[in-house]
Amino acid sequence: MNHLLQIGISLLFILLVPDAGFSNEKPPLRFGMTTALSGPASDLGLSMKRGIETYFHHINKQGGINGRPLNLLALDDGYQPTSAAANMRRLAQDQEVLAIIGNMGTPTAMVTVPIANREKVLLFGAFTGANILRKIPPDRYIINLRASYEEETAAMINGMLNRGINPDEIAFFTQNDAYGDAGYAGAIKALQSHGYQEAGHLPHGRYTRNTLDVEDGLLKLLDAARVPKAIIIVGTYSASAKFIKYAKTIWPNTRFLNISFVGSIPLAKALGKAGKDVGVTQVVPHFESTLPGVTEYRRLLKIYDPEASPDFVSLEGFIAAKILVAGLKRAPKKITRENLIDAIESIQNLDIGIGVPISYSKKEHQALHRVWETEIKNQQFVPLNEKDTGD
Repeated sequence: MNHLLQIGISLLFILLVPDAGFSNEKPPLRFGMTTALSGPASDLGLSMKRGIETYFHHINKQGGINGRPLNLLALDDGYQPTSAAANMRRLAQDQEVLAIIGNMGTPTAMVTVPIANREKVLLFGAFTGANILRKIPPDRYIINLRASYEEETAAMINGMLNRGINPDEIAFFTQNDAYGDAGYAGAIKALQSHGYQEAGHLPHGRYTRNTLDVEDGLLKLLDAARVPKAIIIVGTYSASAKFIKYAKTIWPNTRFLNISFVGSIPLAKALGKAGKDVGVTQVVPHFESTLPGVTEYRRLLKIYDPEASPDFVSLEGFIAAKILVAGLKRAPKKITRENLIDAIESIQNLDIGIGVPISYSKKEHQALHRVWETEIKNQQFVPLNEKDTGD
């Protein structure tokens, strides 16, 4: 009787649990993630998780890697460093995951990067462009997908100068933490590279992470001697939207520019009609592009999460998972934390269908350096460069 009951439970497990039909002789390849699944930045964490899981599901339906399914254990840190550190230790030590993928945020990276290095576990494709993940030479256990915040803000600065905006007509509104510092420092560096040595004295307002307290930062900009023609914003979508709405009533002709981490789709929704001409730099192609890799993303997202809409963040998670799988396929059958890193570093000129070949090496731990510029028109994101609509 007990034997029959056990068989019944096993069959029920296979029917109810996705991808549970793999042989018990081959345990899953376990991956971890600490991100914001709750709180004001949760749309970003949930989207990144959605993109990763979409590609993992696709691989599992094909039989996994050497018959082993891919499992993702995502833990909620609420975009708080203390929670992220605890989650990271749990994933690396207690759960013994093969690698960490898609962690979100710079404040959290300040604590998770040292843990990854200490525990000798790969932190791959983190959703941040901060320099703490981009040391020269690179940390062995930190491998990135996206362009850096320096590269994003450099693209912003170049674009503004080309449009005739002078350096002293630029101001900043940033989150008051390591994330805001990283974006601000990148923009200052870009301005100085153009010969403007007074960049550090430009107007700069700030707000506190996980709040909507933007008023003091706005007042700081109101005290500036000149009306800003452009404001670079380094924040998350809820606070950035509130700031832009207020600021547009004061400076209707000012241009507002956000870096990719803001969360483009929730930003556009929060702004509504106030989003007209607001710019956002992106680190992946437009999610409506006709590029084959992006078309695949939309097709698989519709299969595995039919209620979800495509966006830049889940596309980034999808691409990160796709590159990770490419590394897994290059690794020996007995995959370890160390030989997975070696396998990823061996990737050269990999075409994943996004118009940019993917390459890594022991000295190069960032796949993408390109920045795609977009702006909001009719509450939709459109590329500033028409070539970015497809291949």
